[in-house]
Amino acid sequence: MTIRFAIWDQITGTASRPATGCTRARTADPPHPDAPSDSHAPNNVTTPAALLRESNGIEGEYGAGLIWPAERIVSENLTMREDAELATLYMPFDPLLFFADAGNGDLFALLPTIRRPDVFVWNHEDDSRTWVAPNLAKYLEWWLTGHIAL
Repeated sequence: MTIRFAIWDQITGTASRPATGCTRARTADPPHPDAPSDSHAPNNVTTPAALLRESNGIEGEYGAGLIWPAERIVSENLTMREDAELATLYMPFDPLLFFADAGNGDLFALLPTIRRPDVFVWNHEDDSRTWVAPNLAKYLEWWLTGHIAL
């Protein structure tokens, strides 16, 4: 799946999320060439390389990470996989690639290992994983317009 950020720029320029006060979003500058990518990430973390070649995340109006920068994607996913306490509380996170948080402890994720473009949300309270959007572009549009409510 290839997502062009021109589409995302269009979405972020016209959508707003009144419930969170986020009225604007912007794509971050492309990452530094040394930033993590599929070739630099540890073996158990697969980053969305095509996305990260074009932009190092998407920020909301107040710095909210609508899509985290590459470094945070890698660090958050490593933490979720390597934390021994989390391993005793939750089902394995290995199939999930977390890329954003909802601001309430829940995390948005992709399933890159099965090449499925859908976006899911992981609920930190009950460990459920729920479908929220058919792809990243719709996730962004729906999250900014309040269609996704957690």
